[in-house]
Amino acid sequence: MYIARLLFPVKVLGPGNRIGIWMSGCGHKCAGCSNPELWEQREQQRVTLENLKKMVDPIFENYEVDGVTLTGGDPFFQAGDLEELLAYLSVKTRDILVYTGYEFEQIRQRHSNLLQYISVIVDGKYIEELNHGTALRGSDNQKIIFLDESYRERYAAYLEQGPGRIQNFAMPDGIVSVGIHLPGYEKKLKQKAKEKGLEEMQNG
Repeated sequence: MYIARLLFPVKVLGPGNRIGIWMSGCGHKCAGCSNPELWEQREQQRVTLENLKKMVDPIFENYEVDGVTLTGGDPFFQAGDLEELLAYLSVKTRDILVYTGYEFEQIRQRHSNLLQYISVIVDGKYIEELNHGTALRGSDNQKIIFLDESYRERYAAYLEQGPGRIQNFAMPDGIVSVGIHLPGYEKKLKQKAKEKGLEEMQNG
């Protein structure tokens, strides 16, 4: 499978302290996408499930993990590997949130076998003109779909915290900015990074 990055604790893509996994590969190529560098799959991003477990297992063993968020790219772009990953993660946590540019009906028709592992899906392509900073959704056309109704109340409490929550991770090669970014945010952050001598910046 192709994994671009793994971060913890991610606090702005779902409730609690979460493991965030960014999967590479996406055919949607939405205008204004915050992660266009993840549209293509690169050989250096290839990882086996066993090696990924070596990164994820210690986090679960040593920290309180409230859930996992899978984004990208589009996780369903590599559906076969996604199933393997979800089966593993579902043993670790019940709260698995997946972002996808596909509509839920498309997922239900093509990949219904994967839905058993997922608690919440945020579906639909990103439309920049509909990005108003809504919590958890990149644009207002996207839907939050609860496949496990027991999580609705927990997510409702998270959504009440409001929009605009951004989390920046300092990495060896620059900054990774995670959250639902408003249009133009990347330009502003690049300027701030440049002022601090950090030339590279990536959104998440």
